[in-house]
Amino acid sequence: MNKEFNVEILSFLKISKIENAWMADDYKALLSMMDIGEDELGGMSEAELKEMCLMSLNDFEAHESARFLLAHFFKDEITEGKIDQMSHQMVDSNLWEEHADPAYHMKLFNAYGLLRKAYNGTFTEPTGVKFTIKITANKKDSFEIFDQSLHAVIVRLVSSGLNESAILNRLFEEQISGEKFPDAKNILWILKELSKTDNERQYEITSSYLWFGELEDVMSFDANTHADLKEVDED
Repeated sequence: MNKEFNVEILSFLKISKIENAWMADDYKALLSMMDIGEDELGGMSEAELKEMCLMSLNDFEAHESARFLLAHFFKDEITEGKIDQMSHQMVDSNLWEEHADPAYHMKLFNAYGLLRKAYNGTFTEPTGVKFTIKITANKKDSFEIFDQSLHAVIVRLVSSGLNESAILNRLFEEQISGEKFPDAKNILWILKELSKTDNERQYEITSSYLWFGELEDVMSFDANTHADLKEVDED
């Protein structure tokens, strides 16, 4: 059953990186791929590891460095042939938006951010968004559906603030209106609950500008949403 909500955009930022997307272990893993062993790193801080990683990546051709990052992120998900193909595409394409599977988008966004630093702009600057929404409802029980399938409920809700012709609404029309929204968690890269009361909730969303850039000029809107249909166990 659909519920009536009001959504207010409290803040909206364009971003080109996600905080803490890269940690010391990530830099060490990449340096290891470039034949720089743990014994050469000594007691380096995370900042020093990052600097060494950026300098080391720059010693390779751009597509070779892209291959290191893709292998780090997707070694158990993508074949070596596909990784090689994507590494060449990354130099001229915006794969964090263009890859057919949105499950890859956030990791590709993070990869572009590091590669752009290493090559001083050779790679396209990734475009993301971080925005805060306040959701209010007249009835306390309206929020019960949020506990059933939060990501699906939020994407369906926020999509109402976009034009019908928006890319998100066109590509995921069936999932938005349907009973299952498996791609919702891939669309909302990071979903953080900021506050919760009986009649109001606030969330911080990090995602791609591709999906939600249009909200930059939106202040508030009324919308309906619904949870995914629960699977019924059969005896």
